[in-house]
Amino acid sequence: MSEDFYCDEVLSGKTKVNKVLETENVLAYHHTRPFWPVHIVAIPKKHISSLITLEEEDNELLVELLGVIKKVAAMVTKESGSCRVLTNLGKYQDSKHLHWHIASGEPLR
Repeated sequence: MSEDFYCDEVLSGKTKVNKVLETENVLAYHHTRPFWPVHIVAIPKKHISSLITLEEEDNELLVELLGVIKKVAAMVTKESGSCRVLTNLGKYQDSKHLHWHIASGEPLR
């Protein structure tokens, strides 16, 4: 896998995804290799390597991203009764592109 699956595969169109919600700057879609029964990923379309590398100039994008996460989390919670929202940093972050997981259920593996 490349360092940035989201730019190299998803946003380039090489890997087709099942979209949940899309705005001009944000994409939320069903994870291509889910870890939970409901597993949606939300990403900015602009490359940002992680939460801790956000710049002040990214504030509007972050607000838009969190708005998408909020909408998707509300949908998942309504359908499943609960959800978790998380992002990973450092060695826990497989792809070096800011992304958030919106998930529900017990781990599949």
